[in-house]
Amino acid sequence: MPNQKINILAIESSCDDTAAAVLCNGKILANIVATQEVHQQYGGVVPELASRAHQQNIVPVIHQALAKANIDKKDVSAIAFTRGPGLMGSLLVGTSFAKSLSMGLNIPLIEVNHMQAHILAHFIEEEDFEKPEFPFLAMTISGGHTQIVLVSDYFKMEVIGETIDDAVGEAFDKSAKILGLPYPGGPLIDKYAQEGDPKAFKFPKPKVDGLNFSFSGFKTAVLYFVQRETKNDPEFVEKNLKDICASIQYTIIGILMDKLKKAVKETGINQVAIAGGVSANSGIRKALKDAEKKWGWKCYVPKFEYTTDNAAMIGIAGYHKFLKKDFADFSVTAQSRYKF
Repeated sequence: MPNQKINILAIESSCDDTAAAVLCNGKILANIVATQEVHQQYGGVVPELASRAHQQNIVPVIHQALAKANIDKKDVSAIAFTRGPGLMGSLLVGTSFAKSLSMGLNIPLIEVNHMQAHILAHFIEEEDFEKPEFPFLAMTISGGHTQIVLVSDYFKMEVIGETIDDAVGEAFDKSAKILGLPYPGGPLIDKYAQEGDPKAFKFPKPKVDGLNFSFSGFKTAVLYFVQRETKNDPEFVEKNLKDICASIQYTIIGILMDKLKKAVKETGINQVAIAGGVSANSGIRKALKDAEKKWGWKCYVPKFEYTTDNAAMIGIAGYHKFLKKDFADFSVTAQSRYKF
């Protein structure tokens, strides 16, 4: 740990949450998130509305983060921001603001890959939270991504498996929509699944080579299942909602764990971390805890506040880049598609 105080102001605006955080030497002083509720009535994120809301929220969110951290702007060591991947309009708001603030304060600018940051959230300085040791496997699961990543160092990451079509978060949300649940439906499936029978209904697992995933066929199977059953009984979903949700969740977790088992076997690495919004799912967390007992894995599960999009994870990535003096210049641009 360096002797000097390194205060990182982090900005996250990749999708529909405007977030700012302040970290001092890797420890969180403030982590503020403004959630956009305007999208619920549309059943999904509307990019244009998201970027407008970011413009409204970014100044008050950053002001609140600095105030809560009791840090003056002149004490900030560097500005870290999400460069991508994400929605271009949303990213542009955060990128432009970060560049302007960096220029105005004459301090370094640090660009961060959103997906790397999800993984690096495990290295936030927290009491009673063990950090993974390199190398480890990370499964990043969210509305837009499903990946298995071999992590050899803070910024040495290799994607060894990924979805060939839809992400796991989309599979949860689309299944929920088919069942008539409001957006975002993934957490609701998790909620109802806890009271249902996971083996009440059988859904197919897609056959995909290697460590890759596919959820497109699974979503179609859920749609056809619901259409078939409601044709016979219009109240089928209402009568069996908890069992349907439990069966959907059980199948999705089975798909994820099958690939993770394969990855552990192929790499010989039994340290496994999860990251991303879907890592808040209680069934997935339980499956990893069971894997520790059953197969001797060492599993790392993030705190709930670091699973969904937040600026603390951008800040910890920015902190480790600061230590390497890995700074961006003002020609840096947002990238909606941004690989490691």
